[in-house]
Amino acid sequence: MNEENISLDQVQPKAGVNKVLVGGIVVAVVLGTITALVINKVTSKEGGLATVGSTKQATGEAGQKVEVGESYGSKDNVFKDSATGVIEADGESGVGTHQLNREGGESQTAHLTSSVVDLDMFIGHKVEVWGETFDSDEAGWFLDVGRVKVLE
Repeated sequence: MNEENISLDQVQPKAGVNKVLVGGIVVAVVLGTITALVINKVTSKEGGLATVGSTKQATGEAGQKVEVGESYGSKDNVFKDSATGVIEADGESGVGTHQLNREGGESQTAHLTSSVVDLDMFIGHKVEVWGETFDSDEAGWFLDVGRVKVLE
């Protein structure tokens, strides 16, 4: 039998491989931390949809007093659709949770829903609403409301 001497260099892994692995782990941890900070900033009360600033967060019980001239909901100006009218509860059509009765009669009624503001707070008030229009086979206009300004 012929025995060969195996040197220590042949048994141990190369140091460069360990440096690459450790470097990759460090980069992954740093990127993960940055991602978490960005997500936290976007979804926090200061940067998310439920912001309080020039607009107020609109949550509360039906009939809660709202102030004329105040805006409630998202302060971002990302909504391209708007309308003015009086908000009423919508129990008949089944489209949305509320209606916006506008001048021009029933054909001008907008059906509303919102995950940002509590529309019950504005029942009976003349308001301007901003939001995004969605398709509906049952309603002429179906609007997801993101911001409400109380006019009367």
